Amino acid sequence: MTDHRPWRGVLVATALPLHDDLSVDHDRYAEHCAWLVENGCDGVVPNGSLGEYQVLTPEERARVVETAVAAIGGERVMPGVAAYGAAEARRWTEQAAEAGCRAVMLLPPNAYRADERSVLAHYAEVAAAGLPVVAYNNPVDTKVDLVPELLARLHGEGYVHAVKEFSGDVRRAYRIAELAPELDLLIGADDVLLELAVAGAKGWVAGYPNAFPRSCAELYRAAAGGDLDTALPLYRQLHPLLRWDSRVEFVQAIKLSMDLVGRRGGPCRPPRVPLEPGQEAAVRAATEKAVAAGLA
Repeated sequence: MTDHRPWRGVLVATALPLHDDLSVDHDRYAEHCAWLVENGCDGVVPNGSLGEYQVLTPEERARVVETAVAAIGGERVMPGVAAYGAAEARRWTEQAAEAGCRAVMLLPPNAYRADERSVLAHYAEVAAAGLPVVAYNNPVDTKVDLVPELLARLHGEGYVHAVKEFSGDVRRAYRIAELAPELDLLIGADDVLLELAVAGAKGWVAGYPNAFPRSCAELYRAAAGGDLDTALPLYRQLHPLLRWDSRVEFVQAIKLSMDLVGRRGGPCRPPRVPLEPGQEAAVRAATEKAVAAGLA
C-alpha cells in the first residue's frame, strides 16, 4: 500500500454478504476482506453501490466500515460516504476517520440534477472533514456528470485527490491528464479496465475481484505495467464477466459469481430482485468458464 495515496492499486468495491433473512453477515464480511487482500488486492471500498449502502441502516453502515478496518487495517479501507446531503456525507467521513480510514469516496449530490456550484459546495463541505476525498463520477446512475473541466476545478480547489471514472468514455482519461495532471485517475468500470490502465490510471475501484481476486489483480498489474502480452488474453477471458459491472444487475451478478466460486454472496436486499433465468444462466456460464480456465 502507498500510505499517502491509499486509493492506488486494486481496491475492491466489496459486495456485502447477507444471511438468508437479509441481515448482514459481519463475520463473513470480515473474512471476505481478509481473503481479498491475501489474494493480491490492495484494499476495499465498503458502502459503495455494490455494498448496497442505500438500503443499510446507519448502524449497519457504520459497523460495515468498522468490520473492514478490524479485518485488514484502516489504511486499506476507503469507505463510500455518499449521501443526499453534504452534512450527512461529512458525518460519514468523520466516522471513517474515527474508524482509522485514510481516505473516502464520494458521489456528487444526486437527489436532483445538481449544478456546478452545488457540486463544488458538496465536495468542499466533505473535504473540510480533513480526509482525502476520491470523487466518484457515475453520470449513468446519478445524472450528475463530473466532466474533466469540473474535476480539474474540484482538484484545483483541493477538494478531491482522485476520481473513480465510471462514465465509460475512455477518451476522458487524456483530457483529465491535460487539465489536472496531479489528479489520480481510477478505473471505475470493470469492462474498460485495459483501456484506462493503458491511459495511465493509478488504481482500480473494482467489482469482479469479489469473485476472482487473484486473476483480476494480475490483470490490473499487467495492464498498468504495459505488459499487454499478459493482460490482453486475461482481459478477453474475463470480459464476459467484467461487463456485468456496467449493467443494472451488477450486484446480483457479482454475488452469484461469488456463490459459484465458494464465497458467500447471498441474496440482495429489496428493491433489487433476483436475476431473470436468462441472466442467471449467462452469469453462471461465464463464471464456470472462468473457473475451468483456472482463473478462480
